This record gives sequence, C-alpha cells and structure tokens, in this order.
Amino acid sequence: MIDGKGSVARNAADVKSSAFQGAIIVGFDVHLRQITFDCLDSATGEVLRGRIASEPAAVREWMTQFVGREVHVAVEACTGWLFVAQAVGACGGTAHLAETVETRALRGRKRRAKTDRQDALWLRELLAEGRLPESWIAPEHVRQWRSRLHLRKALIDERTQWLLRIRSVLYHHGISGGAPARIAAAGGRQFLDGLDLPADAHERITVALFMISTLEQQIHQIERELRKIARRQTGCQALMTQFGVGELIALTFLSELGDATRMTSSRKVVRFAGLDIGVHRSDQTSRVGRLTRQGSSPLRWALYEAAQSATRHQSPDYAHYHALRASGMTHTRASLTIARKIARRSYHLLNNLGQDALAPVTP
Repeated sequence: MIDGKGSVARNAADVKSSAFQGAIIVGFDVHLRQITFDCLDSATGEVLRGRIASEPAAVREWMTQFVGREVHVAVEACTGWLFVAQAVGACGGTAHLAETVETRALRGRKRRAKTDRQDALWLRELLAEGRLPESWIAPEHVRQWRSRLHLRKALIDERTQWLLRIRSVLYHHGISGGAPARIAAAGGRQFLDGLDLPADAHERITVALFMISTLEQQIHQIERELRKIARRQTGCQALMTQFGVGELIALTFLSELGDATRMTSSRKVVRFAGLDIGVHRSDQTSRVGRLTRQGSSPLRWALYEAAQSATRHQSPDYAHYHALRASGMTHTRASLTIARKIARRSYHLLNNLGQDALAPVTP
C-alpha cells in the first residue's frame, strides 16, 4: 500500500522564499504506478513527503486534507499531467504545468542525485520561488481541437509509411521506375495490378493498399469536422483573412499558440514556433546559427505551409518573396522569412480579439 501521509519536516527558509504566502505548495513527480509528492505548508513551514497511487481517485483523496486551503500543485508536462490537473482542479486547487526541458535546464549541468523525491522537491521549490517555467494549460475545447489535429498528423504519417512500404516492395523486385507518383490512386492501383510479382509481394501490396484506404477514410472524416469548426470559430475566421491561410492551417495555429494575450510581442510567437535563428554572441565575436526548432512543430508546419502561397501573383507577399530570392536566398529560406511575417501578423489579429479569439464553437 502506498503511503499517502508521508513524512513531516519543517523548513523556515522555504516559507520565507514562497511566492504564495499562506498557501499549500506541492510538487508532483508523476509516474505510471505512483506519484511522489513534496508538499510545503507556507503558513506553518511544515513539509510533507510521500507517495500516492497514480490514479485520479488517489489524487482527489489526497487533496481532501486541504479542504478550505489555497493549494498550488506543480507537475511536469509529460504523459499523465492531464488527469492530475483535472483532479486537482476538481478539489479547488490550482495546477501549474512545468515545461519539461526548461525545468531540467534550471538544474544546471552539474551532476546531482536524480530520484523521484528530488524531482518533486525541485518542482515545489521552483513553484514556491516563482521560478517555475510554466506551460499554458489550454481550455478543454481547445485541447480537444489540438488532440484531433495531432491525431490527423499521426494518421497522415502512418499513411506515408504504408506508401513507402509499397515503394520498397517494388524496388526489392527491380521496379524502380515507371510507377505513378500517386501509387495509391486509381491509376497507381491499375499499374500495381498489371505487375507480375510473386504471391508474397502481391499480398504485402494488397494489405498496404487496404491500410491506406482505411487511413484515408479516417483522415477525411477528421478533416471534415475540423474544417467545420474553423469556419465557425472567431479566431480562425480572423486568421483566414490572410492570403494562403485555410481552415486547417488556421485551426492549427490557434490551437497550438493558444492565448495570444499572454505574449507581450509578436517576436515571442516566432520564438514559440521555433522559427527564430540561434545566435552565439560573446564580446566582439558573434556567430549566427540555424533555426532553433525549439517550439511547436505543428505550428511551424502551419506557418511554413501558409508561406508557400507567397509564390502566387495574388499574394500580398509576392513582391517580398521575389525580392528575397533576388538577394540570393533559396526558396526554403525565403519561405521561412515569409512564415515569420505571417506569424507576426497572426499574433496581432488574435491579440486584438483578446479572449474572444479562443471562444468555443456553439452547436
């Protein structure tokens, strides 16, 4: 039986440094079978440590001992944070989602003991001192949009893998050229049916085509529902006023960026997407690196896809794009520059809408 009471200690230094005077401050280290906690009562200085089962009911039961108190819980943004945050919120507490990479980076490069108790203590200390690098916790309807967009991306990746398997079978039997570009379309299927291949190769291709058809049905259904949402959602409607921004791109941008008002400038949106350029500067030396890519990859995809429209004559960025190409930039680098421009414009559109940008779609 996992002990939910734990051990009690006193630490006056923690109380003095607390950013939540008089509140209960907790660090949760979540794992598949157990949650290790480190809890500070900033009013008395008592520290409670222990473990509970990694279940919503166990979290709610543990929270009942602080009924009527202000409770703040820090948990890392890894698998399992959702049920913990929901259980804490249901009991009147406030969950703080810690950005995993930045939280680890604050420890420094020095070698230290790595245990569940140390991880829970580190989260609690960062939260108490007001230094916890927090991630934005999306409202439930935004989280649903984001989850379905991620599912669509996973299905598309899976479809690509099955298409590559068909190409691999053809190449393995000496057929490297002559195959249609769209091998799963009607023309591609006729081409495959006319090939003289061994039984095992035909079987692999048949199974692959069946899986591709099944995946495409699921992708089409999800995309149809997502496009319906984007056409009726306030923030997406504002984003789609930009040339080249369609329903899926707009909804991806909105759900990944979230509340734009929490950012103080459009430059932070570029950084959030991982489209900023890494720079190493010290004294008189400076070296410009590559894209940091330390951000949301779906958001980066959406911005880059929207930037591809700059090659069309109707695009307001057409002249800017070709000026960049004339200066010697490749298509990719010029498109990334346009993508940053779209990111800044999108930020201002959503920031002007305020909280209405994330309004749910009413049935």
